[in-house]
Order: sequence, then structure tokens, then C-alpha cells
Amino acid sequence: MYYFVERSVAVIKPKLPFLEWVNNTFQDTPQPLTLDSIRIDCNSYLIPEMDEIEDGVNYIDDKFADLFALELASWTEDESLWPQAFTLKMFWEWFDVEVYPTAIDISEENIGEEDHDRRPVSKTTIH
Repeated sequence: MYYFVERSVAVIKPKLPFLEWVNNTFQDTPQPLTLDSIRIDCNSYLIPEMDEIEDGVNYIDDKFADLFALELASWTEDESLWPQAFTLKMFWEWFDVEVYPTAIDISEENIGEEDHDRRPVSKTTIH
């Protein structure tokens, strides 16, 4: 049985300024990375369940500093290599964000000890 997870999903995709930071920071790579190459392996985040995409974007606005740090940390945990200050404007210049209101768990394994955040997917559900 498949279950709706009572969460929405946000996928953060790097833009050109992030790529430039990566290529300037990690100059020992055999060749510079491309935007296409770093946008195919993006991080996705479970966020509170949102009915409207705009609500998800507003949530991202509230959490931008944490998300910015997580994105940078996925490349290096050495904070001395990170930009010195993050602003909301900078976040949106460095990243695209896609918000998906519905998450469905199709695995056969339980997420955790408590499954109270899951409800069965109705076979009559029309999206």
C-alpha cells in the first residue's frame, strides 16, 4: 500500500553564482563543473505540508539561512570557505526552489517508529 506523507517537498537547485563559488573554491577538480552537472544531483527537503506552492516558498524564505548553510555544507563543512554573509536576496540569486505539495511514500519500509504522518493513498484519488 502507498501512503501520503503529511509533508511537502522542496528541491533546491543551484544557479550560476553557486556554480561559480564551487568552481572557485574547488579548483583542484580536473575540469570546472557545469551548471547542468550540479543541477542533476540536488538536495530535497521535507517541509511542513502545504496546500499552496506560495506557502512553501514563504516557508523557504523563513528557513533560507539554514538551507543555504546545508547547501554549502553538502560541498564542504569548512565554514571559512563559505560566503561570509547570507541574505534572502542572495539565496534566491544562488538557488532555484521547486515546491511540491504532495509526497507519497511508495517504499515498503516504515519511515520511523511512528507512522502517524502517513495516510493510505485512495485508489480513487485523482490528482
